[in-house]
This record gives sequence, structure tokens and C-alpha cells, in this order.
Amino acid sequence: MAINKNHEFEELDGIKCGIVEKQVSPERLAFLKDLLGYNGFVVVAVSSPAPKDAPADPSLVPETYTVGVSDYTFNPINAIYGRLLKTRNGHVVTPAYWKQEETESHDEIPYYEHH
Repeated sequence: MAINKNHEFEELDGIKCGIVEKQVSPERLAFLKDLLGYNGFVVVAVSSPAPKDAPADPSLVPETYTVGVSDYTFNPINAIYGRLLKTRNGHVVTPAYWKQEETESHDEIPYYEHH
């Protein structure tokens, strides 16, 4: 059981993992796998269960994934605001880059000044 909501861990495919995000799209999964893999993490992704309010027809439920890393101490909040992750071009991952609001990480601008 996690100490708080920001530090979840569970077993994915038989591996104890720190949870990065749940209910992510295939596109988001690809982004996270590339970014976290580049930063040396072993990424584990499993299909997410359908939400409780999902339509009865399974073909109408979008495919989503639960994403974790094999380092069960990983905390995405600490990694982002602690400036522990790097992009492929050597910049520090910013909150806007993590959320995919920007395609380039502008780590020269403090997150609290970002518009």
C-alpha cells in the first residue's frame, strides 16, 4: 500500500513496480516508454481494466494501460520537480513536457513562471 496517492506501487506482470500513470492511451504509453527508458528505467505496461462506468459493449471502451517502472521507489512528482529526468536532447524534463503540452522542454524557464 502506498504511503500517499503520489507514491503508488503494485505488481505488474509479476514485477513489483512504482506506478507512473494509470488509464493511459497507447500514444501516451509510447511517450512514457521512450522517456523513461532513455532515463534508465525498465518500463512495464499492462492493459488497464475497464472503468466501472464503461459501456456494456467492449468495442466502445478505449484501450488503456497502467504504466510502471521496475524501480518501485519511483515517484513521478519527485522525478519531475526534483529535475531528475532528462530529454533526449539533454534538457531537464519540465512539467509541461511531461504532460505533453510542449514538444520541447524549456528548462530555462522556472515551472512557476510557465504560462
